[in-house]
Amino acid sequence: MEIETPKNVTIKGILGMLMASIDDEKKRLISLGMGDPTAFSCFTTTSVAEDAVVDALSSHKFNGYSPTVGLPQTRSAICEYLSIDLPYKLSPDDVYITAGCTQAIEVVISVLASPNANILVPRPGFPIYELCAAFRNVEIRHFDLLPENGWEVDLDAVDALADQNTIAIVVINPGNPCGNVYSYHHLKKIAETAKKHKIVVIADEVYGHLAFGSNPFVPMGVFGSMVPVLTLGSLSKRWIVPGWRLGWLVMTDPNAIFKNAKIIDRLKKYFDICGGPATFIQAAVPQILKETSEAFFTRTLSILKHSSDLCVKKIKDIPCLTCPTKPQGSMAMMVKLNISLLKDIKDDIDFCFKLAKEESVILLPGLTVGLKNWVRITFAAEPSSLEEALERVKSFYYRHSYEQNGSVDP
Repeated sequence: MEIETPKNVTIKGILGMLMASIDDEKKRLISLGMGDPTAFSCFTTTSVAEDAVVDALSSHKFNGYSPTVGLPQTRSAICEYLSIDLPYKLSPDDVYITAGCTQAIEVVISVLASPNANILVPRPGFPIYELCAAFRNVEIRHFDLLPENGWEVDLDAVDALADQNTIAIVVINPGNPCGNVYSYHHLKKIAETAKKHKIVVIADEVYGHLAFGSNPFVPMGVFGSMVPVLTLGSLSKRWIVPGWRLGWLVMTDPNAIFKNAKIIDRLKKYFDICGGPATFIQAAVPQILKETSEAFFTRTLSILKHSSDLCVKKIKDIPCLTCPTKPQGSMAMMVKLNISLLKDIKDDIDFCFKLAKEESVILLPGLTVGLKNWVRITFAAEPSSLEEALERVKSFYYRHSYEQNGSVDP
């Protein structure tokens, strides 16, 4: 089967195509492609979150429309939550409630868009930025992340790409798809670079606080006094409720470098024409943020660290895959694919489609996130499923490798 290279295809779109290609119904499907931890029973949200939603719904107070920018108590609660880690205090007016982080991306690109504008975006990265920019006629310029340096930003490339039409740089931390967590020092250098070029930082922190390596999570907003930061986040990953679609867009700009009446007016008008999350979900947020125990977060991080360590260990036994950097956070990692060891696989797209067809295992082709002949593996999965999936990948390798003549499984 000839597979065309996907162009402008969402992650969900390519995963749907991979699902459709599965041929062996005798093997249970194991998907390590989608960043949805709820697919595995070891990841469940806290009862605090569920009870908060039930309480809000049962109160009969939140069946109507919310203000377009979000319920006041929700904005205040998120303001308090984010301010804990900042050297200054945010205002509730800095917070806008969105339908997940994806809508926050759409809003920020739409509000920043102007004729001939360009945005600097990491490669590999999250393809929704490219899709949203295309709708607004905003040019995307890619800077590379450096795998040999823990997927740090190539700041020399940023300097070379930025010009008078550059309006923002996107920083995803903790990293999707790479599993990196940036140090305070590196984030400060990014902020200094953005300040030099007079551009804002779009800080995608949907995986905020999901850090289990040597680097603690540092919010980009810490540098808001140096450069304006538009922080994007959500409940979805840290609270394991991606389907609730509760996100936020926050202006972290204490010196009002970026804030002005025109920008604020554009933000408010944009929210007037797009709907946010359900009112009762918004109403549950104050209770969720206030009452969730640290034990819940600690348990999630423990599972993610164990799963990521297991993933790295199993990958070492698959000759065609190489993990350049051990994950430090988030729920996914990038793994380099050595096509030269495979006699009938032409690229990462071919690899992932044939793997799905033959082994009922789904990995995300690296080209989907900007890197050819890499794959993204989501390690937010039960250890038993991870082990089984990667054993199948190992079998697939030996079946397609030159060294086994395509006939002998390990």
